[in-house]
Amino acid sequence: MMISIELARALRDSGLEWKPRAGDAFLIDRIEADEEVFILSDMTVEAHEFSTGTVLGFNGTTEWALDSVAIDDALWRPHEHQLRELLGTAFRSLRAGGSAAAGSDVGSSAAVSTDAASTAARADAGFTVEAEIAGETVQFVADDAANAYARALLRMLDSAAL
Repeated sequence: MMISIELARALRDSGLEWKPRAGDAFLIDRIEADEEVFILSDMTVEAHEFSTGTVLGFNGTTEWALDSVAIDDALWRPHEHQLRELLGTAFRSLRAGGSAAAGSDVGSSAAVSTDAASTAARADAGFTVEAEIAGETVQFVADDAANAYARALLRMLDSAAL
């Protein structure tokens, strides 16, 4: 499962840098195209490095006329394993089932907010990622593991910016 579009945007806005590689999922971040998810592949969509920046080139026939798109117009939707890798040594554990324990971060941040009903609903379902960020052990609860990892990474990026 891929992370939500909202979390992907929040990660990008918090400074997550994308270095495109085969297998990466992305969408074109425009209203009329944000439903279509593309996967980088050597056969269909390739990342081309130029002195002016990275361009994602579409090879062969596509459903609509599109030759290439600047990386700045694409929104990376990292996979679960990529998010875990980006957390690095901050990652402590992943477990099924959420727990809104004291000190846990259930995803409320300036970039991604949750309401009380959705937080309570996740307290008994989903996944919990535990990470050590800025010397504090924090839990991140989400409906799926990828979103829990993304919330932890978002907190890590925001803490580094302070």
